[in-house]
Amino acid sequence: MSRRLLVKVCGQTNAEDAAVAASCGADFLGFIFHPASPRCVTPQLAAAIPTGPCRRVGVFVRTEVREIAEIARTARLDLLQLHGPYSTQDAAFLGPERIIRVLWPEKIPIESLQAQIDAWAPFCAYYLLDAGSAAASGGLGRCLDVASLDRLRFPHPWFLAGGLSLSNLPRLLSLCHPNGIDLNSGVELSPGRKDPAALRAVFCTLSFRFA
Repeated sequence: MSRRLLVKVCGQTNAEDAAVAASCGADFLGFIFHPASPRCVTPQLAAAIPTGPCRRVGVFVRTEVREIAEIARTARLDLLQLHGPYSTQDAAFLGPERIIRVLWPEKIPIESLQAQIDAWAPFCAYYLLDAGSAAASGGLGRCLDVASLDRLRFPHPWFLAGGLSLSNLPRLLSLCHPNGIDLNSGVELSPGRKDPAALRAVFCTLSFRFA
């Protein structure tokens, strides 16, 4: 059965890259508000970048929830992607309907990961599975071991993240079946500068695979 894969292109820093991603058919564009990231932007810069029909996602690691709410207003964010030690109470304060909860499958039993998925079900709209651990400061640009992920039960759509590129996507998508993918470092010329050719090649491959 054919299906449409959702695509989020994260690490947006300029209008040109956002326009290319939108023209390719991206569903979500991500802005990173973590100072340690080379792709960090200010709320004012994010607000000034047009995103067309794409939903705007803010990525947060350790920002206090009231500051997140203020950044969301300034940057015109639709969704809030929570890395780090956030609680379900934090998500309830921000609005569960706009939360993308990041989880880390590595180094924990799959039963524990399923328990986290279930616990967050009333407090998020999407999940994103990334490489690393909750102590990490966001994406690490490397791939997950995805072989066991189809054993998990997700009450909401989930995104696969972690160094995704044209070279590894076909293999990874043959091993697991996410509802969406999160592109960032694997489609860049340098941190914060997207490679238009790489982006178009990924979207072209996805259009053939899921046509």
